[in-house]
Amino acid sequence: MPELTRRTALTVTAALAAATVAAPRASAEGHDHGSPEAFDEVYRGRRIRGRATGGHHGGWLVTVDGVELHLMQNADGTWISVVSHYDPVPTPRAAARAAVDELQGARLLPFPAN
Repeated sequence: MPELTRRTALTVTAALAAATVAAPRASAEGHDHGSPEAFDEVYRGRRIRGRATGGHHGGWLVTVDGVELHLMQNADGTWISVVSHYDPVPTPRAAARAAVDELQGARLLPFPAN
């Protein structure tokens, strides 16, 4: 049996630590079972809708009271919006809800196209 070296022990420890950190993220990302589902609901008195488009902005069209909410998908699979830019969430629905929370009753204004 080979002798356990310091290098081997550190490598195994680092690998276990990386797996421990990655496991919660993988289960959180897997919570939506792959692709998020379309939604149409009233959240805190605001109509939020979303559907996959297969195109620009991560392939989603999301609206709050009929006004498009500009969404972006991060490399790690999380979503942010122009309203809630610094608080990544797991799904487009969660991004719409976060935007409604952040707006605090204010109207969403259209995001200017470039």
